[in-house]
Amino acid sequence: MEALKNDYLQRVFQDVYNRDHSQKEYHQAVYEVLASLVPVVERDNRYEKAAILERLTEYERAIIFQVPWMDDAGNIQVNRGYRVQFNSAIGPYKGGLRFHKSVNLSIMKFLSFEQTLKNSLTGLPMGGGKGGADFHPKGKSENEIMRFCQSYMNELYRHLGANTDVPAGDIGVGSREVGYMFGRYRRICNKYDGAFTGKALHTGGSLGRTEATGYGLMYFTQEMLRVMKGTEVSGKTAAVSGSGNVAVYAVQKLEQMGARTVAMSDSDGYVYDPKGIDLAVIRQIKEVERGRISAYAERVSHAEYHQGSENIWSVPCEIALPCATQNELDQTAAEKLVSNGVIAVAEGANMPCTPESVEVFQQKGILFGPAKAANAGGVACSGLEMSQNSAHRPWTFETVDERLKKIMLDIFHKSYNAAKQYGQEGNLVDGANIAGFLKVADSMLWQGVG
Repeated sequence: MEALKNDYLQRVFQDVYNRDHSQKEYHQAVYEVLASLVPVVERDNRYEKAAILERLTEYERAIIFQVPWMDDAGNIQVNRGYRVQFNSAIGPYKGGLRFHKSVNLSIMKFLSFEQTLKNSLTGLPMGGGKGGADFHPKGKSENEIMRFCQSYMNELYRHLGANTDVPAGDIGVGSREVGYMFGRYRRICNKYDGAFTGKALHTGGSLGRTEATGYGLMYFTQEMLRVMKGTEVSGKTAAVSGSGNVAVYAVQKLEQMGARTVAMSDSDGYVYDPKGIDLAVIRQIKEVERGRISAYAERVSHAEYHQGSENIWSVPCEIALPCATQNELDQTAAEKLVSNGVIAVAEGANMPCTPESVEVFQQKGILFGPAKAANAGGVACSGLEMSQNSAHRPWTFETVDERLKKIMLDIFHKSYNAAKQYGQEGNLVDGANIAGFLKVADSMLWQGVG
């Protein structure tokens, strides 16, 4: 990474790197934010005097613990669990739990750091946190998943609470897993409170939560196209990586907005359907059968299946939505998208575009919506679920969706206006980082040190 164009920011980043030199995902996230903040710290020296960035780049607390559990054969297995409580300046820690073999402390720190700024952008009173375990649910039985979730919660419960830390789901953690964890939390703590979001509807969950990240992604993308290009989603072709909740509901909203999605993927490969992806078939394969996306081409005669999920970005499209995982879209893929006529890219996953690919999009004038802004719909809806739980009053789907749309449009305009205010007009990466930072930093200044 090249040197930051400010001595203070360079010193902060060097300290982060020296402290944990092997945590490449965390370094990448911190560097991107610091690079955006050059005009902010040069305009206002209060942040340097109060060591705001030194404090913001060091988590407030990290809990790392063993998770022993018994498999169906009676063997004892041991995984490692995490919860990084990053920053609570504007509210209780809020962020999902991820169960995947790739989970480590670097990824947890990157996600919780990003979550802090993302939650700030929503305008809701939520701090940033993230957690999970290097447990991979794929191939595990229902009882094995339940036993793991209960063991995980045997440690984590003591660090949670409706006004302390409120987890939700993420990769590998859906309503089923949240249910098992919340059930154990309720029994141990002897209370029924809003310590989790993403709950089932009959236990205080929110209508619209399943759809929220994908729908929010499209509300953001639509506004980005309208304001910055004078066009709209209708009539466009799209490629969407992934086939989980975010991807599925982004495709559903694309259809409702009049666009045609021609490609989707999973970790094995991607399908190309020139007539437009039949979402009902995808959902049957993924949600009911829990199968691989290759089955789509077996059932839809005019569709093609291709090995290698990274090659989805070779499909010509006008809108590209990476919704799978971090760093999935590299410089080569970005150049291919540009040469094939893409006009807008918005991140549905967390940091799915490498720094080099983002640079390509920005240099070529492609609209780019960064994850902390574009995919904030999920946590925004979680914040709305917290409000409903606090009031003991559920809202209709229409009410939640209306509030979600307003939040996502507000996030776009906060990012767009902040970029303009600090001399980076049109750069939504800088705008989102600046807008998210200012609310957190000013709250930290107000609360003092210690």
